Amino acid sequence: MSNSKGGFAPEAYIDESTSFDSFHLDPRLLQAVKNSGFKNPTLIQSHAIPLALEKKRDIIAKASTGSGKTLAYLIPVIQTILDYKTSKGSDSKENETLGIIMVPTRDLAQQVSSVLEKMVLYCSRDINYLNISSDMSNSVLSTLLVQHPEIIVATPGRLKDLLETKIEAVSLENLKFLVIDEVDLVLTFGYQDDLKKIAEYLPLKKNLQTFLMSATLNDDIQELKEKYCRAPAILKFHDDEINKEQTKLVQYYVKTNEFDKFLLCYVIFKLGLIKGKSIIFVNNIDRGYRLKLVLEQFGIKSCILNSELPSNSRQHIVEQFNKNIYNLLIATDDTEYIKEEDQELVETTKPKEEEAEETKTDANESKTKKNAAKNDKEYGVSRGVDFKNVACVLNFDLPTTAKSYVHRIGRTARAGRSGTAISFVVPLKDFGKHKPSMCPTAKRDEKIFTRIVRQQQKLDLEILPYAFDPKQIEGFRYRMEDGFRAVTQVAVREARIKELKQELLTSEKLKRHFEENPKELESLRHDKELHPARIQQHLKRVPDYLLPEGARKNGKKNIGFVPFRNPKKGGRNNKKGKVGKRRTGKSDPLKNFK
Repeated sequence: MSNSKGGFAPEAYIDESTSFDSFHLDPRLLQAVKNSGFKNPTLIQSHAIPLALEKKRDIIAKASTGSGKTLAYLIPVIQTILDYKTSKGSDSKENETLGIIMVPTRDLAQQVSSVLEKMVLYCSRDINYLNISSDMSNSVLSTLLVQHPEIIVATPGRLKDLLETKIEAVSLENLKFLVIDEVDLVLTFGYQDDLKKIAEYLPLKKNLQTFLMSATLNDDIQELKEKYCRAPAILKFHDDEINKEQTKLVQYYVKTNEFDKFLLCYVIFKLGLIKGKSIIFVNNIDRGYRLKLVLEQFGIKSCILNSELPSNSRQHIVEQFNKNIYNLLIATDDTEYIKEEDQELVETTKPKEEEAEETKTDANESKTKKNAAKNDKEYGVSRGVDFKNVACVLNFDLPTTAKSYVHRIGRTARAGRSGTAISFVVPLKDFGKHKPSMCPTAKRDEKIFTRIVRQQQKLDLEILPYAFDPKQIEGFRYRMEDGFRAVTQVAVREARIKELKQELLTSEKLKRHFEENPKELESLRHDKELHPARIQQHLKRVPDYLLPEGARKNGKKNIGFVPFRNPKKGGRNNKKGKVGKRRTGKSDPLKNFK
């Protein structure tokens, strides 16, 4: 059974007692659903769709990623719009905006648009949609808005800007649906003020059906319920219990110093200790490029995903990863959860002075994270982005909250598949001892890890120590030291510049500009070539003597030193000072040298 993001939903989510035929959908919509591979609805779909279509109820739903939330609201939205258009018949003069779908990130907006495209495949004449969060010029956006698309997909910030600047092109007078997907994340990213402003443009509640979809239900969502909903149906699914029974996720941790993170990463991926695709999470952009360049020293290819890249580039990278062009993705998760439950932040057994100091530290870090999120609050990778068939999530840098840990490891072991999560934890005694490899957030790794362990124990889940023989990796240390030294801070900065320059060269937005200014294009193309790191070809090969005995090729024995010349036969000419005549090309020693 496929889920709404194009993967396959776990059996525990599927409701085999019903079918999509029982919803009495428009034949065009039903055909699109079946052609997309959906056989039976998931639990949330079988409950939400009838309530929305038959009883016209507002819906507040709590369900985890992969449970089918997207189709749970898209099917009622599309069906109601088709019914509305049929009832108007020939009286319909022009298109009008009938549904708004708000999501927290541009990446999720693109994913929802992709699903929407499949669902309206056979009724595209009656339903047009527009993702206004995608990269497009104002002139193109204005042209598309003139067509009055029936469904608009947007982030709250983008929608607010649109309503404030182009209200004449968008009429919400007959709006039928308002959907806010991943509500908890929308609120976490600080969109409250945007939502309040958007509410001023919406029609009266009695004419508007609302969907609030979330992974958690808290007091902030209660405020939205009072503002947007009227007698909503609240659907809660105990996904934690489902996941506990169905998941095949194995969690490990490694307590290590800061430099050894790079060493372990090298050994794990160079020796193929993890099979399949992996996502490595780091806590800042520079760190992501440093790790990429270090791995490149050893011939380990990877791709980078961070908020600094344009949204279309990010989408392209995700698509390449999902198509197995890259098996290793380094993701900068720089939109961490800003808020953490107060009960989790304070250890009840600590003295009051220590509690006060820790609370102060948490407040400072929360402020720092808020500032970081403002750089591009429409970017999020630990949630929203749909990564397919991820075998392992490696927390190279431990996340700064326990909630973020849950969403990071949620990228693997999805849809009933097995997966592995490995987290590197830096003990406080080892923090700051190797400045070039230091990450500031590692100072609180032990405290955060304690919260993570406690959180997983509540779900009867265990995080095991990652078992390996430290002696076997010591032979790789000098090679990592050599490779790490080649990646300087200057090299990291140049790598970032090089990647952004490449984006400029391939940007569709700048294509016309370069056509009108060819000298600028030539200047950019012939700019100083950047070498992100000193190339050391010898590091890309792992000598057999470094490998454990079981991993050595063919189990060959060490046969000792072998000279280049065979002393029994001697050289070409045994007489000193004389050079023998060169024979035919068949005996050319350079060609026969092995």
